[in-house]
Amino acid sequence: MKIGVLAGGGDAPGLNAALKAIVMKSYEYGWEVVGIKRGWAGLIDSDVQPLNPDVVKQIHSQGGIILYTSRTNPFSIEKGPEKAIENIKKLGLNALIAMGGEDTLSVAQKLYEMGIPVVGVPKTIDNDLSETDYSIGFDTSVSIATDAIDRLRTTAESHQRVIIVELMGRHTGWIALYAGLAGGAHMILIPEVPYKLSEIYETLKKRHSKGAVYSIIVVAEGANPVDVKDAIIKSKEKDAFGHERLGGISQILEKLIEENTGFETRAVTLGHIQRSGTPTAFDRVLAARLGVKAAELVKERKFGVMSSLQGSNIGSVSLKAAIARRKAVSLELYNLAQSFIR
Repeated sequence: MKIGVLAGGGDAPGLNAALKAIVMKSYEYGWEVVGIKRGWAGLIDSDVQPLNPDVVKQIHSQGGIILYTSRTNPFSIEKGPEKAIENIKKLGLNALIAMGGEDTLSVAQKLYEMGIPVVGVPKTIDNDLSETDYSIGFDTSVSIATDAIDRLRTTAESHQRVIIVELMGRHTGWIALYAGLAGGAHMILIPEVPYKLSEIYETLKKRHSKGAVYSIIVVAEGANPVDVKDAIIKSKEKDAFGHERLGGISQILEKLIEENTGFETRAVTLGHIQRSGTPTAFDRVLAARLGVKAAELVKERKFGVMSSLQGSNIGSVSLKAAIARRKAVSLELYNLAQSFIR
């Protein structure tokens, strides 16, 4: 048996731990493993490297992914799928393991429908893949964001400012909600819950009228106020999967809040810091379990599926179900967070 492994989309802490688990389990089965560089781009270009236990034995604590990644979509490239399938055959691959989020796994599903034996591993710091409780990278991102909020609190209080912390979250507010709740933010703005600027002004004025000297607002990059059109769009130029570039909502809110409340306001955008650096222990263990399960699924010849965390157990679900819809934030959890805000 010879298998290929790739990671697509944005990097996420824990990917290397998953890769190590896949390689180690594969060698236990006596398989050969080929690492495909730069995600789907490497499969189209046949850019690969052999992987063995000696190559991966120390990578579990490293952030990023040693195979590199890209946001390449074979189905947006002329004859891209055909080239990918041709190279799978030329490389002699019996199966393919793809680590990624909605975009990467949507490509995996399409290739599966074209006859390629594929297994997926859930990786997205946004945590918006369906049919898995958590995805690789989410816990680390929340930990980084929470630490940033904790640090910003001291400067917000010292200068008696409103500080807006912009976090990643294109369509869902998982990072913003978890980090905001853990960091004790005074306001959490997420894409799933519509909000008006007037509500923000009123909440801040009410807080400060009761003696508060500072406020922390956490906002997901995709949380657009209903009364400002396209505030979250940084560039209308779309990537290979049709996504516009988001960013800048914190800067817009900074200006408007200061103008309409009189409170000195500063915006902080964490950006790629959230997906950088070493993974947490939780992400390392989760990645190892998901990676081992992916190899087991290949051995069982169960394709068109994704390893997933279900409660405390690692199971599998169909790729089709995993990408069928985005997993939105639980409104119950959001309401819980709101009850702590004063």
